[in-house]
Amino acid sequence: MTIRILITDDHRVVRQGLKMFLALDPDLEVVGEAENGMEAIEQARLLKPDVVLMDLLMPVMGGIEATGTLRAELPDTEVVAMTSVLEDAAVVGAVRAGAIGYLLKDTDAESLCRAIKAAAAGQVQLAPEAAIRLMREVRAPEPATPAGETLTERETEILRELARGRANKEIAAELGIGEKTVKTHVSNVLGKLGLQSRTQAALHAARIGLVDPNDVGAGSAR
Repeated sequence: MTIRILITDDHRVVRQGLKMFLALDPDLEVVGEAENGMEAIEQARLLKPDVVLMDLLMPVMGGIEATGTLRAELPDTEVVAMTSVLEDAAVVGAVRAGAIGYLLKDTDAESLCRAIKAAAAGQVQLAPEAAIRLMREVRAPEPATPAGETLTERETEILRELARGRANKEIAAELGIGEKTVKTHVSNVLGKLGLQSRTQAALHAARIGLVDPNDVGAGSAR
């Protein structure tokens, strides 16, 4: 099944370069481009891509705000932040907005394709440098949230596995249930916890001690 991608970046040469790299992989198809966050939202509503590659610093509307809107309106579309910015506020902001991944623009073509496929499969995908910053956020004190108590035993198992970077297919095989059932459980977990993405859920799992912070995303391809 071909993964449909929307590229969002305010530099035309960057978009062209990404299209060239991604065209080499038969499993990937670039279905649209946008040069700012507002345009990305409009294109995503129309095209319903599987993955949006999202720059963060753009005119009209930045990537963090656009990511939040996209995740709220199109929960089946995953967003991967791809930027040259590596600051704690940007990393945390993108993840809080609902991005499932955070990559740097110096990522090589092979790693980029692998990251897109992982994101489409529902795997948390973070550049190692971004993961370091998120681990700081994970370890920061946070009031206990009673929302976690509402999860069923099965939902808690799902949360633990997705925090470890497992794809839906892998979780289904591990727990002996259908992939569609996994997707339903993931949606329920996010809804009960009031979260926008699997990455946020993974960080929550680390905060409440369900998984070791060092294991967050450990199963994803880096």
